[in-house]
Amino acid sequence: MGSLAGLGIASLLLAAAWAAPGEEEMREVEKPKGDLAVYENLDLDNYDLTLDSYGEIVDLSNYEELYDYGDLAPKIEVGTLAPPTKAQEGLPNLGTTAETPKLQPPSTAAATAAGSGHSDLLEPITAGGLPSCLRCLCLGTSVYCDDAGLERVPPLPPHTAYLYARFNRIGHVRAGDFAGLKELKRIDLTSNDISQADADAFRLLPSLQELILPGNRLTALPELPRSIVRLDARLNRIPSAGIRPEAFQDLTQLQFLHLSDNELDHIPAPLPQSLRSLHLQNNNIQTMQEDTFCDSRDHSHIRRALEDIRLDGNPINLSLFPDAYFCLPRLPTGRFH
Repeated sequence: MGSLAGLGIASLLLAAAWAAPGEEEMREVEKPKGDLAVYENLDLDNYDLTLDSYGEIVDLSNYEELYDYGDLAPKIEVGTLAPPTKAQEGLPNLGTTAETPKLQPPSTAAATAAGSGHSDLLEPITAGGLPSCLRCLCLGTSVYCDDAGLERVPPLPPHTAYLYARFNRIGHVRAGDFAGLKELKRIDLTSNDISQADADAFRLLPSLQELILPGNRLTALPELPRSIVRLDARLNRIPSAGIRPEAFQDLTQLQFLHLSDNELDHIPAPLPQSLRSLHLQNNNIQTMQEDTFCDSRDHSHIRRALEDIRLDGNPINLSLFPDAYFCLPRLPTGRFH
């Protein structure tokens, strides 16, 4: 019986060895065939980037939004907040007590401001005799009053350097709104209802570098201080008659002038030599003078700074005025046929 059992086990092992595939057959079965088809269909001959295909890869349709002026963005220093006032020191510490503070009725000054229709977001006077933030957010020298229902510019702390009052209902900027603010560098009034700005509303600000006014209803450009570096008055209703003659000639610090989407019928020349970027697209400009950008008497002069001119969206044919921009490092963007 023992010999018969041994013969049976040996026959089973031989049958299993005969049925198992060899190593070479296993490699052929497991070899991936799909990857070869992918690499065979991959065309690497035309991989190089050419000027013809550059426009398909790089989208320049959002040029206006992509233009970066980060070098002019205000820098907020951490740790420059003013010490708490005596009134703030007297407030209960909600983190260390379980008692619910009792609400006090508004003061007479606050009630007067609320009922005056002035929409002030700053307390008129503090114990130190200076205005302080009430509902605006004040961080160091920056004041943020965005989307706060303002109908006019609120009173500001005397050391304000940056004001952001966007998305409000301000309709008129008055001469006294920024009086005495000698350190004010940037005013951003984007998307309000401003239809009028007094002549001295901005002109007397000695440190103002950026005036941001897009998305309003201006029909005339306010006078500007000589310290201005950037003016953005896009998306308004300003005609050429709304810009006084030679308005920009003496602004020797002006680098960015953006007046696109207005009602201009000619380029507001003369322009300062400091200008780097001029955006006038989507107006009604039909012609230009030979000395708009260059000195027609000096063909050796090159105006290297002015390298960004947008005139697209105007009815002007730029190919008719080749002598107007021979001194520029780059051709203006617009229609040449």
